[in-house]
Amino acid sequence: MPLRLTPTFRDALTDAGRPLAGMWVCTGSPLVAEICAGAGLDWLLIDMEHSPNGLESVLAQLQAVAAYPVTPVVRVPIGDVVTIKQVLDLGAQNLLVPMVSSRADAEAVVAAVRYPPRGTRGVGSALARSARWNRVDRYLQDADAHVSLFVQIETTAGVDAAAEIAAVDGVDGVFVGPSDLAASMGVLGQQTHPDVVAAARRAFDAVRAAGKPVGVNAFDPAAADAYVEAGAAFVLVGADVALLARGSEALAARFVRTDRSDAAGERQSY
Repeated sequence: MPLRLTPTFRDALTDAGRPLAGMWVCTGSPLVAEICAGAGLDWLLIDMEHSPNGLESVLAQLQAVAAYPVTPVVRVPIGDVVTIKQVLDLGAQNLLVPMVSSRADAEAVVAAVRYPPRGTRGVGSALARSARWNRVDRYLQDADAHVSLFVQIETTAGVDAAAEIAAVDGVDGVFVGPSDLAASMGVLGQQTHPDVVAAARRAFDAVRAAGKPVGVNAFDPAAADAYVEAGAAFVLVGADVALLARGSEALAARFVRTDRSDAAGERQSY
C-alpha cells in the first residue's frame, strides 16, 4: 500500500489561522528533540548552521519527532545544492536556507529543491527516506507538494531585496534573522536596536505584500509579541540550549554558595 507523507510547514501555515510558535533544536540530541517535540509547540527548527548537526544526527532527530504533532524544519548550513539534496533525501520536508540576499540567491535554492527539468535536485528516491524507498506513490512527479522551502533574510541587502526574494516561485515564506541583520547594520549583538527592528519590519511589509508568510527569531517575549502584531506568521521563541543554559544558571544561583568565608566557616563547623 502506498504511504502518505505528513503535510508540510507551508500547509501548516495555510491551515493555522494564527501565528505558529516554535523553538530551535541545537543540541544534536534525538532525545532532546523528542522532549521538545512533545511540549505542545507548533514547530521545531533543527539547525545545521550553528549547531553540531550532521546528516546522521538530523536523520535521528527527524525520526524521533515523527511521532509527535509538531512540524520539523531543517535549517541547512548553506544553500548548497549537494547539502540540500542530502537533507531532502533524509526525509526533511521543510527547509530553511540562510543568508539569502537577492533574487538570484532565492532562485538558486528553489532550483536545488526541484527535480529536473525545473531544477537541479539529484534523483535517488529509490535509495532515500524522502520517498520511503519508493513507497510514496508518484513521489518524483509530486515532490513539490511534499517539500516546502523557506529562505532567511539577514542582511541589509536582503532587506532591500525582500520583495523580489518573496516573489520567486517556489519560495514558500521568508524568515527574518535579527542577529545577523544587526551585525550587517553595524550594531552587533543588538537584535532589538530600533534600526534593526525597523529594517525587519520593512522586510515584513515587503514579504507580506508579495503574498507570502513571514517569520522571525525573537527570544524576548515582548519582541516576539511586537513582531506578531506586525504580521509575523511564525516565530521562534526559544532554543533548547538557551533553556538549558539559563535553567542551570538559575539552579547555580539558588543553591551554590560562592562566598569563601561562608564556605570556610561551614568546613570548620564539621
